[in-house]
Amino acid sequence: MSKIVLITGASSGMGKATAQLLLRKGYKVYGAARRIEKMNDLKQEGGELLKMDMTDNQSMISGVEEIIKNEGYLDILINNAGFGLYGAIEDVPIEQAKYQMEVNVFGLARLSQLVLPHMRNNNSGTIINVSSVGGKIANPLGGWYHASKFAVEALSDSLRMEAKQFGIDVIVIEPGGVKSEWGDIAMNHALSSSREGHYGQMTSKMIETGIRFKNKNVEPEIIADIILKAIRAKVPNIRYSGGFMAKPLLLLRRLLSDRLMDKMILNQYK
Repeated sequence: MSKIVLITGASSGMGKATAQLLLRKGYKVYGAARRIEKMNDLKQEGGELLKMDMTDNQSMISGVEEIIKNEGYLDILINNAGFGLYGAIEDVPIEQAKYQMEVNVFGLARLSQLVLPHMRNNNSGTIINVSSVGGKIANPLGGWYHASKFAVEALSDSLRMEAKQFGIDVIVIEPGGVKSEWGDIAMNHALSSSREGHYGQMTSKMIETGIRFKNKNVEPEIIADIILKAIRAKVPNIRYSGGFMAKPLLLLRRLLSDRLMDKMILNQYK
């Protein structure tokens, strides 16, 4: 019997790559995204499509209800949807900051709430939350994004301990640099928020650094392979990392003091 998977943010990048890989490996995949027209290739490969907005409670309720109606159960939730709202904390309007948290944190949490009763009834299930190296390390001009991913890390830790008694695994994926439209969107936010004014020079340096390292980012299929490994593991790790500079940066975060970490990061903005 095929395992049933719901993956959000399946219209591009890591989400689409993961959906395609799981389909090839025999999973039944429900791909969810706002831009359902960008998932036609998933449908052709055998996937089921759901139009879902992580800020729209009813769309999440309807999506989970459709899966349970069709399949009777849900084995795996991959909370992948998210974006990066970049710009100086002082510059980014609070309404935009709230939207960042709504998508990256509250949408993830609400969808988890909706699937947990069904997993609990089966005494099994896996929830995979796609965080980021940016959930452990904060850079200038990414404060709101980092706040959202730090929150995902904490929520995942609490949920893991709460759900363990019901046979449910909660796993965190921490990607580093990955080729996707994510970076361009984040940089465009930074430019629109902070190109002018007090943080303009810092913003320009960040863009320069991003361009310099862009071609070193890994293909999203690398992260898809890591997610498949986590799903297949009999006793999965609590966290998996991969992508450009992911493991070295996480190691440095563990080894360096806050001041030394600040100094290392700020050297990239000079």
